[in-house]
Formats: sequence, C-alpha cells, structure tokens
Amino acid sequence: MATTIQPQYEEKRFALRMALRLPIVVSGRTDDGATWSEPTETDNISTTGAMFHLNQEVASDESLYIRSHRPDGVPVEVKARIIRTSPSAQGTSRIGVAITEPMESWLRLFVAWVADDQPESEEDD
Repeated sequence: MATTIQPQYEEKRFALRMALRLPIVVSGRTDDGATWSEPTETDNISTTGAMFHLNQEVASDESLYIRSHRPDGVPVEVKARIIRTSPSAQGTSRIGVAITEPMESWLRLFVAWVADDQPESEEDD
C-alpha cells in the first residue's frame, strides 16, 4: 500500500518569482486614519506580488501602496493587499502582498527587472 505525505500547507503560488532586492516605498493608513510611509526593499517579487520587511505594524487584508522604479527610471505605483505576515529575525515583520491594481504596471516592472537582470551577451572580437 502506497502512502502519500501531505505537505503542512497547500502551496497556492503559481506566479513566476524572482529573488530581487528592489528599493520600494510602502505606504498605508493606521487604524485612526493617519498616513504612514516607509522605505524598504523586496526580498523577492513575482508577477502578482512581493515579499518585504516592514517596521510599521500592519494586518492581513490591509491595503497598501507600493512605489518603485523600473530600471529605466520610470516610476511605478500600485495598490496591494496583505496576504501574509510573519515575525522576522530583525524585529520587523515579513509581509507578503498581492498586487490588486494596476496589475499591468506591476507586470511591466517585473518584466523590466527580469530583462535587466540578464547577463549582457558577449560580442565576438
């Protein structure tokens, strides 16, 4: 009789993911309505989201805004929803977000960084 081992949790990710230290500025609102903004960098990005660390306390399902730049300097701002939070060794929280709008802007940012990350082709002498 064959036994299958079930994973501890079901992996729901399906998007292409890339480890990338991309400078971003994350902003949102506190429970009392005050706005906050915090510079950080991504641990990784995917075609549909990102993972990064924050000092600001946030909760799952909260909406955030993420600002960054493509390699050519074009600014990008998107809205995201927190889908995962966990404590981090640095005393911060590790935050996973799904981009909610505009998806096209985030996808262009992702593709631009993936293309920019490729090694230059060497020309023959």
